[in-house]
Amino acid sequence: MTELAKQTTATKTTELATLRPLVTIIEEESGFTLTAELPGVPKENVKVQVENHILTLEGEILLQIPEQMESTHAEVSTAKYKRAFTLSRELDSSKIEASQSDGVLTLHIPKAEHAQPRKIEVQVG
Repeated sequence: MTELAKQTTATKTTELATLRPLVTIIEEESGFTLTAELPGVPKENVKVQVENHILTLEGEILLQIPEQMESTHAEVSTAKYKRAFTLSRELDSSKIEASQSDGVLTLHIPKAEHAQPRKIEVQVG
């Protein structure tokens, strides 16, 4: 669902659409891989932040009108993606790695060392 918030400047009023990116989360032995679809968002407009065990993903795009076209009406000129997740204390948020390719943001969120499976050797005797 799209939420609209108005931004007013001295010369014009524009709509800022806040969108929820589609997210896939896969659990692996060493942690989680999260992918978020952020089409049209350049790397410099992507923000990944962790604060108080809340992981926040944000990205902003400016919807460009091609030079050969003229807009007579535009309800939305800027779109912002935003999504937040609560991280378990079993995850090591200080070691999160992020990359972006073709409009897809990929995060690897490792499990904390104490939460990782470990093999216990059995002694004979």
